[in-house]
Formats: sequence, C-alpha cells, structure tokens
Amino acid sequence: MIAELQCMVLDCPDPARLAEFYAAVLGGRVDQPDGRWSLDEDWATLHTPTGFVLGFQRVEDYRPPRWPDPAHPQQVHADFGVPDLDSAQERVLALGASLLDDSARGWRVFADPAGHPFCLVLH
Repeated sequence: MIAELQCMVLDCPDPARLAEFYAAVLGGRVDQPDGRWSLDEDWATLHTPTGFVLGFQRVEDYRPPRWPDPAHPQQVHADFGVPDLDSAQERVLALGASLLDDSARGWRVFADPAGHPFCLVLH
C-alpha cells in the first residue's frame, strides 16, 4: 500500500450547501473539527458514520458536469448502496437532487445540487 484515502473532494459553487445535501443522504457530521483541514466559506467537510470524509471546495466560475456529455465530463461519481430504490429516489429528489437516468435495472443516476452525478444502487 502506498497511500490511504483520507478524503474525496468535490468542486462546487456552495460548499456548505453541498455538505448539507450529502449529510442528509449519508448521515454524519458537517464541518467536524479535524486538524487535517481548515474550515471556512470556501471549504466544508462531511465526516460520514463509516469514517469516510467528503470535502467540498468552492470554485469560482464552476461548470457542472453534464452526464453523459463528454464535452462536460462527470470527472468522478459515487455509487451509494440502498435497500429500496424508489424510497431512496424520493428522498434524494426532495433534498435537491435531479434524476438523470432511470433506464437501468438495479440502479439510477442522479445529479447532486451542484451537478455531480451519483448513482443509487440496489444492494
């Protein structure tokens, strides 16, 4: 092993809003004190119940990905396991997600409020 994953960082226009979105989806604590990162209006974190940390950094002139348009690539996306796709879909849409594709069996593709694609996958 060369390294240990400490955090995945998403560029966005509003770090606090996106951190709250993912906290509602995954649980956890927004902006938990942690000496690895400083927190300010341009940076937020989410420490999830599993110990994984998501970081959110403000980018001026942010251009969201447009799935599946290669001219605006998704860059990265996360898959989240859920026991009930319909229920999970209803909840993420109520939080501000957008449905991008529900044509596949077993998973659905969404965009978070800043446009990052993510999948809900039946587990």
